[in-house]
Amino acid sequence: MQLTTVKIEKPEDMNFILGQSHFIKTVEDIHEAVVTTVPFAKFGLAFCEASDKRLVRYSGTDEECLELAKKNAYALSCGHSFILFMKDMFPINIVNAIQNVPEVVRLFCATANPTEVIVAETEQGRGVMGVIDGFASAGIEGEGDIEDRKKFLRAIGYKA
Repeated sequence: MQLTTVKIEKPEDMNFILGQSHFIKTVEDIHEAVVTTVPFAKFGLAFCEASDKRLVRYSGTDEECLELAKKNAYALSCGHSFILFMKDMFPINIVNAIQNVPEVVRLFCATANPTEVIVAETEQGRGVMGVIDGFASAGIEGEGDIEDRKKFLRAIGYKA
């Protein structure tokens, strides 16, 4: 077995979700979950088929997000993995809907951070072992940091 890392290529502020599922129906079902949760959602989704033709399948509503999804999914080439890039929304808006898609078995990350995916490769194929999401901790928050966090969440409307 060989371990490698694959860096997710994307604009600095763009969010994405990386996950694993078990069936080609994933593409259509995640698409439906996103658009029924966030009307007029701008996103691109790509899914690595693990058998039959073994193609990168894709769907979405935004050309830039679609190209990023296809490019990154193919760079990963890990069976039954999917990656979804989004504009003008955040993972918090759609994570629950995606987790409730029957084919989805796990999410590895939902982030805008720089991300590296740890990939294992054997004679059979490739699989996601985990992710490095962002950077190592730089310290423990103090009272001022707690106050700033609470103010930020209320300023962007996620807390009342």
